[in-house]
Amino acid sequence: MLEEILELFVTVFWMGLGILGIFAVYLGFAAVGSGINMIIARLRERQQGYNSLKTVTFGDESAVTANRFASVLGVISVFFIWGVATDSALTPSLLPGPFYGTTSFEYTAENADGRTDTAIVNIFVYREGETAVLPSIKGDTGFAQDDAIAIKMRRSKLARAKRNDIGGDVDGYRITHVNGEPIEREGSVAFDDGVVNMTQKGSLSVVPSTGMTMEALFLPPPEQVWRRFLDLNANGYQGVGLWENVFWSLVRVVIGFGLGCLFGIPLGFGMGLNGWLRGWFDPIVEFMRPVPPLALIPLIIIWFGIWEQGKISLLFLASLWIMTIAARAGVSGVNISKVHAAYSLGASKSQLLRKVILPNSLPEIFTGARVSMGVCWGTVVAAELVAAEKGAGKMIIAASKFQFTDIVIVGIIIIGVIGYGIDIVMRMLEKRLIPWKGKG
Repeated sequence: MLEEILELFVTVFWMGLGILGIFAVYLGFAAVGSGINMIIARLRERQQGYNSLKTVTFGDESAVTANRFASVLGVISVFFIWGVATDSALTPSLLPGPFYGTTSFEYTAENADGRTDTAIVNIFVYREGETAVLPSIKGDTGFAQDDAIAIKMRRSKLARAKRNDIGGDVDGYRITHVNGEPIEREGSVAFDDGVVNMTQKGSLSVVPSTGMTMEALFLPPPEQVWRRFLDLNANGYQGVGLWENVFWSLVRVVIGFGLGCLFGIPLGFGMGLNGWLRGWFDPIVEFMRPVPPLALIPLIIIWFGIWEQGKISLLFLASLWIMTIAARAGVSGVNISKVHAAYSLGASKSQLLRKVILPNSLPEIFTGARVSMGVCWGTVVAAELVAAEKGAGKMIIAASKFQFTDIVIVGIIIIGVIGYGIDIVMRMLEKRLIPWKGKG
């Protein structure tokens, strides 16, 4: 138990260092971009004069706005880091890539009679799609025979030393050195273009250098993802068009989100206005709020089966509690002085609800709606695990089973872009319908 906990902490430590490294690189790009932006801003100040400067008033939501130059540069930086990390043809090769070509190493073997001999293993490392060609070898008069092996890039392969050498299958035969360095079972020796590992049984496993770039199986370069997108756009995947998949995911999200708003907002208003309703529903809402939608999938399958009702029900539950809490917070946050002012002017309860409480609750409701839509988009992939025939999530899951990472990334990017587009639309509606937000 203690060893498992310590192993977990070690894993988390190295994960933290990796994440810190990625953030450091990204923040480095941000610092460079900020410096460029400051230079441009100073040049503009000289051209426009100091009269163009505005006083920033904190408390006003419009006081701090997103710098569009920073947004564009941030996106470009992400794609640049992606390209460099995957050795893309679109970016310069800043990181050492995997070894490709021919190389060799020498090993020393000792036979059962105690005699030693050396042999050379010639290696050809070839790329995906290339034909493996074995390097030529010279004859050897000793018991250790030269060998030639072909290894696919980023892969490993066993050298046939024990099987190839004369007397290699006799007890007492062993390999003692690689390139003059001693090697033992489960040990390793580095050579110029890779590493030679000795297995528990005494065989040699050759691992050519993998460099510092990522393999396409784990993260394909941007141009490969773009080519896959064009192919999906033209031919679809597994008999279903790309945009047909996206359409069905969007329909499920909109329906689930709409049902969550339809039931969650009135419930939140009721909890915010009536102490009995708040006490009645508060334990349920607070109990269900931290339960992730993914944990509900088995129960949803048991209750509603594997068809559309189950998927939409999962999205509905993902949205319901967020909208309930947002509406409740909006009602509870109404300034009591506004309520007293409305009553002093002779407003009825229905007028108070329509003219005071509802308008002042809308900012919180819209914030909750934006969060809810994001959660629904994140849940749609899990919802389409439930035997979906169409949908972006279904496409992602099906592609992952065959390790088509480029299709997975295409699906993720499309879901992210559409989700971001919906968020922009909701921001525009918010500015249009709630111009008083952040104005006190």
